[in-house]
Amino acid sequence: MSIKPDHWIRKMAQEHGMIDPFVDGQVRNGVISYGVSSYGYDIRVADEFKIFTNVFSAIVDPKAFDPRSMVDFRGDICVIPPNSFVLAKTVEYFRIPRNVLTICVGKSTYARCGLIVNVTPFEPEWEGFVTLEISNTTPLPARIYANEGIAQVLFFEADEVCDISYADKKGKYQHQQTIELPRL
Repeated sequence: MSIKPDHWIRKMAQEHGMIDPFVDGQVRNGVISYGVSSYGYDIRVADEFKIFTNVFSAIVDPKAFDPRSMVDFRGDICVIPPNSFVLAKTVEYFRIPRNVLTICVGKSTYARCGLIVNVTPFEPEWEGFVTLEISNTTPLPARIYANEGIAQVLFFEADEVCDISYADKKGKYQHQQTIELPRL
């Protein structure tokens, strides 16, 4: 398995629609950067958010998540409450090839502000908009800027295709169009 460079990412995005929309190069002027980089792709956060709230004193349960624990918000700037988190989605839609696995890591600009981005790997043949979890580890409110960079995706190409892909096992988050809450 090997990490893939920028020319491979460009080819896969252009010929196979792996990333849509695809930005060929780094956009940096006055924004948190996004677009293709040396060995990855910096994804953007869309302007749709679900902000965690404990107004109903719910218990966070991944097997029975209470949707009332989230408040929907749409806008150019999302403020994450202190010691809380938001769910968001990417601007980009992904179509991962059968012989590729991705790992996504948060951008250092946000990490240096105490904001942590958590995304599970994009498995072979997974497709959709990515649901992002962005945690504010600070005791202060923190801003997230829509349509700007939030995390970097690294692409790993396997020497062989997998026996069972995410599509084969009919993964529950396949073809996501919006922010998805946890479900069994």
